[in-house]
Amino acid sequence: MQVTDEGLALIRRFEGFRANAYRCPAGVWTIGYGHTSQAGPPAVKPGMQLGEEEADRILKDDVRRFADEVGALLAREVSGAQFSALVSFAYNVGIPAFRSSSVLRAVNAGRFHDVPARLRLWVKGGGRVLPGLERRRAAEAELFMSETAPQAGRGATGAPKSVETGRQLRHAGAVVGGTAVAVSAAHALPVWVSVAVLVVLVLAAGAYASWRWRRPAAGKVA
Repeated sequence: MQVTDEGLALIRRFEGFRANAYRCPAGVWTIGYGHTSQAGPPAVKPGMQLGEEEADRILKDDVRRFADEVGALLAREVSGAQFSALVSFAYNVGIPAFRSSSVLRAVNAGRFHDVPARLRLWVKGGGRVLPGLERRRAAEAELFMSETAPQAGRGATGAPKSVETGRQLRHAGAVVGGTAVAVSAAHALPVWVSVAVLVVLVLAAGAYASWRWRRPAAGKVA
């Protein structure tokens, strides 16, 4: 799987271009667009200099390597945006940290809506919170969620509402069918007439319940 253009632009924007080798807040020698020796060749040494064109080539090589390693660690299918956000995160913190992170655990458990909060835990460098990392995590979270379906609410049983509603509808269908037969037998009506009446009643009740669920609670802003 490949990093999208948007994902590459995010990495490039937050890493920023530096022509001369420097120590990052974590004390690691870095050059170009966040390239370090741990990412692969070339090795970064004090006094090293790099042109922007060469730095861009190295960045793309580094991102491809990180993409391969991130992809090998994923147990769930993800979208291009989600994958790109994860690669950006791994590029910043390193593969060993990514491998042991709660970010990866949330993804592999299918808890995609937990990922933004997990990402925002990684905002420290040199033992202190860095505004630049806070902005980067926020951007990665936004990118990750840009192709994530809205999380289903939870029903009384703890299952997603879509699942819970399906169960209720199947149950309601069985009740309607049984009730229709009983009504038909009691009143000598055709079964289809009884079914039609009961279906209308069930739909009306469902519409009212849906309206009640969606209506904002008193004192809250919708």
